[in-house]
Amino acid sequence: MGRPKIARKSTIIDMTAMCDVAFLLLSFFILTTKFKPSEAITVETPNSVSSKKAPEKDVVLVTIDKTGKVFISMDDADKKETLVNAINAAKGLNIDVKKFKTAEFFGASFASLNQFLNLPKEQLKGELLPGIPVDSTKGANELIEWLTYVKSTYEGSKMNLLLKGDNLCKYPSFKAVLDAFKKNDLLKLQMVTNPENAPQGTDLYVKRKQEEYSGKRTEE
Repeated sequence: MGRPKIARKSTIIDMTAMCDVAFLLLSFFILTTKFKPSEAITVETPNSVSSKKAPEKDVVLVTIDKTGKVFISMDDADKKETLVNAINAAKGLNIDVKKFKTAEFFGASFASLNQFLNLPKEQLKGELLPGIPVDSTKGANELIEWLTYVKSTYEGSKMNLLLKGDNLCKYPSFKAVLDAFKKNDLLKLQMVTNPENAPQGTDLYVKRKQEEYSGKRTEE
């Protein structure tokens, strides 16, 4: 007697549940993702192969944008209060201490600092601000005074001085900033750059590969 033939049917996989899970995950990531806010001062830093990370605390950052405007920022609110009190005492500007402490950066002359602190947030963009005057030819390198007050504020405590310059910044502005550092005997600083891998075949490339290999062997 012959064996009965079983009709072959195509396999059907119900993808409904998988689609539901995929859409749920997509919705979760969309709702929880925080987009990077636009920077008030846009700076395209030059590339470098340095692997040293910039410090995140006790930072005094001097920024130069592509047009040569100079800005200064600090991360410690208490230090900002000490700084503004010193500026008020020396110059009698009656700067609002609360507004000074909450400001993300400073980009104006001492004379117009109160006006700067009263600007609405949408106007606090680097291209709309004059920056700290650093034109040495006109005898108006106010960054020297800023750094004098800052150095006095951090006296007896650690200060990490960072310099962040745009790749298109002209040399005179960069030189004016370095002159302000030298005038205040601030000779130890760190440049903020855009890190990249060392070119293949260079000594640094070989050294890093050896370090990676040694690290893997240690973990094993």
